[in-house]
Amino acid sequence: MKDLKPLNTFYVITGGPGVGKTTLLHELQNRGATVAPEIARELIKEQQEQGGKALPWKNRKLYMEMMFQRSVESLEKTTIDCKGTGPVFFDRGFLDALCYAALEGIPIDQEMRISAEKMRYNTNVFILPPWQEIYKTDEQRKQDWNEAVFTYNKIIQTYRGYQYELVEVPKLSILERADFILDFIQNN
Repeated sequence: MKDLKPLNTFYVITGGPGVGKTTLLHELQNRGATVAPEIARELIKEQQEQGGKALPWKNRKLYMEMMFQRSVESLEKTTIDCKGTGPVFFDRGFLDALCYAALEGIPIDQEMRISAEKMRYNTNVFILPPWQEIYKTDEQRKQDWNEAVFTYNKIIQTYRGYQYELVEVPKLSILERADFILDFIQNN
């Protein structure tokens, strides 16, 4: 594990499930931004295809550990691959894995805590609030609406606990949400 200073061009976009993060990230990517995909959904798909156990409905601890480790690896790889390329947007960060652990009552080991304290994204984290009108479940997203809202609140608590500033992205069209984020970055 590397001891990384805050990466001022590395931004996390987070929020509870089903709030439009992936669609927003596609729009930012269409505008030329670099995007690191969501680890959790990739992991769930992979585990479903392989008949694996690292799934939230099979082995929550293994799922959380793999999600955290892959998120850290994604940050480290992106640090090497994208130095000086402008903003990089992460579809969730490794703190989302720690949030999941808190939601499920899974203990976090000392190494994870140290990693979360030493490895840093930009201090400003974009969070999308719950939006019931667009919320849908699917094969990887099985949480009901109440769980989605609870997750959002736990995300706020987790990121603030690690001294990140949360910037709420308004419930607007995808184009306006992308404009909001890019304008925020340009003006801060």
